[in-house]
Amino acid sequence: MRVSMYVQEDGYETNPTMFTNRVNTLVDEATERGMYALVDFHTLTPGDPMYNLDRAKTFFAAVAARNAGKNNVIYEITNEPNGVSWSTIKNYAEQVIPVIRASDPDAVVIVGTRGWSSLGVSEGGNSTEVVNNPVNASNIMYAFHFYAASHRDNYRAELERAAARLPVFVTEFGTVTYTGGGAVDTASSTAWLDLLDRLKISYANWTYSDADEGSAAFRPGTCYGSTYAGTAVLTESGNFMRNRIRTPDNFPTS
Repeated sequence: MRVSMYVQEDGYETNPTMFTNRVNTLVDEATERGMYALVDFHTLTPGDPMYNLDRAKTFFAAVAARNAGKNNVIYEITNEPNGVSWSTIKNYAEQVIPVIRASDPDAVVIVGTRGWSSLGVSEGGNSTEVVNNPVNASNIMYAFHFYAASHRDNYRAELERAAARLPVFVTEFGTVTYTGGGAVDTASSTAWLDLLDRLKISYANWTYSDADEGSAAFRPGTCYGSTYAGTAVLTESGNFMRNRIRTPDNFPTS
């Protein structure tokens, strides 16, 4: 369960205590259900993570101290950096990660990448900059995001190239366009998930909600109703993802 806490857009900056408490409650709910909780510091606009450096330190200090005893919490420290250099993102990461490590020395930490976490592709770059200048920290991964109807072969090729050198987690993807809307691109979504399964890369679908957009798993109004099970409450994207995750994988453990 990716707990996506917006920082701007009427999010954390408006009431840090309330939003921190809400995140912790959702971590507890995921823990009770035997699920991983991916705590996402959901920065988007502005794209420079340094803008929120002090907020990030305050937030992650509190969340890590409170949840350090759990073994299912993953920290995603900046959602989609954009318009900034990789060196800026790296600088941010190397200041925030020690705050988490002070309480939780071995939890997985995920660092966003340039170009809206596209490993730089969406801004004309590639993963070489990360490979040549990795974050100076242990037990970290790098984020990659895609939307299947917008991001196709060149993005898939770069992810496969990067995955040979870097630990990658697809912390956000959609079956539709990058706007979150439009129809499901079944062919591209299938190609993406086949690739991720082959490379054994974990992924989190956007979005487990009933938002009025094509990427949502539930039909609008579902969360205010009383029926959540079955397929009638699911969107086209929700049904696609349900069918996909109900298909057994084949990941040898030895």
